[in-house]
Amino acid sequence: MKQVRYRLLKQEGRAKRGELHTVHGVIQTPVFMNVGTVAAIKGAVSTQDLEGIGTQVELSNTYHLHVRPGDLLIRQMGGLHKFMSWNRPILTDSGGFQVFSLAGLRKIKEEGVYFQSHIDGRKIFMGPEESIRIQSNLGSTIAMAFDECPSSRADRAYVQASVERTTRWLVRCKQEMERLNGLEDTLNREQLLFGINQGAVFADIRREHARQIAELSLDGYAIGGLAVGETHEEMYHILEETIPCLPLEKPTYLMGVGTPANILEGVERGVDFFDCVYPSRNGRHGHVYTNEGKRNLFNARYETDDRPIEEGCGCPACMRYSRAYIRHLLKAKEMLGMRLCVLHNLYFYNTMMTEIREALDEGRFSAYKKKKLEGMEQA
Repeated sequence: MKQVRYRLLKQEGRAKRGELHTVHGVIQTPVFMNVGTVAAIKGAVSTQDLEGIGTQVELSNTYHLHVRPGDLLIRQMGGLHKFMSWNRPILTDSGGFQVFSLAGLRKIKEEGVYFQSHIDGRKIFMGPEESIRIQSNLGSTIAMAFDECPSSRADRAYVQASVERTTRWLVRCKQEMERLNGLEDTLNREQLLFGINQGAVFADIRREHARQIAELSLDGYAIGGLAVGETHEEMYHILEETIPCLPLEKPTYLMGVGTPANILEGVERGVDFFDCVYPSRNGRHGHVYTNEGKRNLFNARYETDDRPIEEGCGCPACMRYSRAYIRHLLKAKEMLGMRLCVLHNLYFYNTMMTEIREALDEGRFSAYKKKKLEGMEQA
């Protein structure tokens, strides 16, 4: 029997304050994972930078690393942690989302998915066993089960069949991970497995799938297939319907979400883990998050503004540089401009999660959420 990995420290309503114990350190939750798809944060942000801005977990992509540079090469280099010089937890997603996002380049069958590489067009096959083997070669802290992410607008019959196949794939993922974690030469024999709940916007399918996968006694449970076209209200409704059907004593991960408001709403509904490309993607386009809303540093009003992005912010950009200077860098297409904006945004997200945890510790999350949302509506 596996030792207890997740400790639920406190609750406020459905909101959870916990910690997940892993071989690479303890993750304090709720947590936002910083997305480094190909083992790097876009925007010239190093792992040393990530340590400095309080990043707890880095997230990388199984499919992309399998295609380039190759999971066997990464294993040869000592695993993903050593390869990218990062000693804190890493979560690898399974490649399942690429089944959704690369719809024109793949064919789904019971055994798995046949891809065409988006880089060189070569044919790739990935099923549950292959995905878990790749993630085992990477040696990540948390591996995600291989699933299909159906469109939120897919018809009911398709979604039902897809979810049933995802459940069968999950059983295969668990069996393969147990096999690999029992081998002497496996890089990380303490690798954790999270299963993924699917069901588009059909609440009854979501609930039933959550109950089924809960019986598999996994290390954690993710809710996938949201923030892919449905409204925020639909997403929040699905969370309210689904999360109560998942084990309270295991971490819950809302995949690919989202804005600061989405995160606050997710925490309130019982989510522990979040990830999203928004802070880095928006930063690369000069859009920065503040407690007074989002700012576009390309705006002419910042041309001679000598204040930091946000006064009182402790990030590397705000501690030293003005809005005017960063705007100049962005206009001149200097990479430093993007880098500073990405650093600020990731710091903003990581700091918000620290504030959320402190508010939960002190029993004032509801008041914190209200004040935070009101402040961010000012811009």
